[in-house]
Amino acid sequence: MKNMTPFSERIIAWYDLHGRKSLPWQINKTPYRVWVSEIMLQQTQVATVIPYYEKFMARFPSVVDLANAHQDEVLHLWTGLGYYARARNLHKAAQHIRDTFNGEFPTHFDDVVALSGIGKSTAGAVLSLSLGQHHPILDGNVKRVLARHGAIEGWPGQKNVEQQLWQLTDSLTPSKNIEKFNQAMMDIGSSVCTRSKPNCSDCPVAIDCEAQRTGNQSLYPGKKPKKVTPEKSAFMLVLVDNSEESVKVQLIQRPPAGIWGGLWCFPQFEQQVELDDYLTLHNLTESEQGLAGFRHTFSHFHLDIKPVLVELSPDLASGIMEQTSALWYNIEQPAKVGLAAATERILANLAVLFVTH
Repeated sequence: MKNMTPFSERIIAWYDLHGRKSLPWQINKTPYRVWVSEIMLQQTQVATVIPYYEKFMARFPSVVDLANAHQDEVLHLWTGLGYYARARNLHKAAQHIRDTFNGEFPTHFDDVVALSGIGKSTAGAVLSLSLGQHHPILDGNVKRVLARHGAIEGWPGQKNVEQQLWQLTDSLTPSKNIEKFNQAMMDIGSSVCTRSKPNCSDCPVAIDCEAQRTGNQSLYPGKKPKKVTPEKSAFMLVLVDNSEESVKVQLIQRPPAGIWGGLWCFPQFEQQVELDDYLTLHNLTESEQGLAGFRHTFSHFHLDIKPVLVELSPDLASGIMEQTSALWYNIEQPAKVGLAAATERILANLAVLFVTH
């Protein structure tokens, strides 16, 4: 049994007074409920996650409910959260749990870390927070607290820096009250030891924090080496069938892997000549009504999007609508499918043009 250190004692005492205890995934805690929350909270703030989480759990109250759902419905409920690979991995892992563990979320660390989309820290968080198992964690918030407290130099994405942080979190994580300690470390990182302007006066471990002692909080953790963000461009073909009472647009489903994997998007062309050839082949003409272009930024590149609006005549609409791989999406009665953020933005602009006028 690992002894409680002064560091962990202060962290747990802080949790008893200030830690978050009433978040949706902290009520009726199960490994499944905590798992879903941990995946949603990757790259996303708590306030943003809560409404998505509540809708998601209302629809998929168990692993089996999630596993049995169609991917489109899973992605639909994820629309707006971004980083959609998380949703695809969640769905894939749920199916594995259904088929391998009879629908019961596994409770052994090696089984959990082997699931799609789950790393060492997430597996530790799920099992410690829901079952009280002794596992250290090292998410982004915890890395920041530890890097500052120990004045650990370097970017945590570097293997040697990450190894130092793992050794530190392992040495500080107590055997007792593990769920309080891990939750408090995440809470302190998100609300006290923040990226900018950390509130050291409210930190329970500021008294022996090296970064606070030297006034160099901004130096830790080390910044990721900067790279020039590439810029790309694309044309999105917006085919509108406005021949009947409702307004329909053509969407196609992206391949399962890659950017916007599995989501429904407008047909995309990388080059103007490719778009022109398609328009000529199908006897289509760009509408005089224009749609504004915009920039969509991914984690690793910028994409400048130029929507190209084509209003279909009734005879052309009937021919093009025969494409079996396409979805004719009714703007006024939306289908429950996963939409890319860029798709949602264009749909909103279309609604202004065709629905509200």
